[in-house]
Amino acid sequence: MSRDWPAPAKINRFLHITGRRADGYHTLQTLFQFIEPLDWLDFTVTGDGAIVRDGGLAGLAPSADLAVRAATALQRRACVTAGVRIHIRKGIPAGGGLGGGSSDAATTLVALNALWGCGLAPAALEQLGLELGADVPVFVRGQAVWAEGIGEQLTPMDADRPWLVVLDPGVNVNTGSVFNDPKLTRHTERITIPRFNALDSRNDCERVVRRLHPRIATAIDALSEFGPTRLTGTGGCIFAWFDDRPSADRAKAGIDAHGRAWVTRAANRSPLPGRLEARQSSTNGA
Repeated sequence: MSRDWPAPAKINRFLHITGRRADGYHTLQTLFQFIEPLDWLDFTVTGDGAIVRDGGLAGLAPSADLAVRAATALQRRACVTAGVRIHIRKGIPAGGGLGGGSSDAATTLVALNALWGCGLAPAALEQLGLELGADVPVFVRGQAVWAEGIGEQLTPMDADRPWLVVLDPGVNVNTGSVFNDPKLTRHTERITIPRFNALDSRNDCERVVRRLHPRIATAIDALSEFGPTRLTGTGGCIFAWFDDRPSADRAKAGIDAHGRAWVTRAANRSPLPGRLEARQSSTNGA
């Protein structure tokens, strides 16, 4: 068994919807960074070709699990005859806009590319990940990025790393209902990376989410009393950012009544590349 492959959560520091294509996909601009908590994945390679999942989200069928779908896609792409048993220990809240399923898929691609000896280049893994979801290539790459297009145009970023209070109001938001809402802003003017200012940016999904989910609206208002607050993705998780840990701790103490809250710090590097490097060093030194 190969244990403890990390799958971190993410936040969107902002999310601007810049248009809608003829095929229905929305074009956007966003900045992805990584945060705690993490999911943890263990992999046991088998010889029977079967892909089996243990753990994960209760009630989620294995065939719908992005980690299983990622393993299946990689197995087909690389013509692998081996199988795998995947054990997932969830730490990321489901349905909160933190990217847990996409992160699990990316970790599965990176880990099994090594464990199965597929030899696919990182760019090929990113392309395979894009077929599973727009956020998956970000987690495969494992570094903060400025994303454009439908999320596939990635530019590495060395962004500021504020302290965060992340609040999960316990509301599962349906992404499709947000992006299909007729009142969603779809024509925000594109900005350049040098022009990015967190205070001047926004999440274009927030107005729709606030209307559809009053509990999230209340949580945003409460957290905004302590610092600038944004929805991540289509929510329902929100976050506020601070210059130091004590300020974040004070804010957390003031909003615990609105859901599960925790303090973390934005990161520009995922722990996943480090885990892969450690595996490669161990293998080379054996």
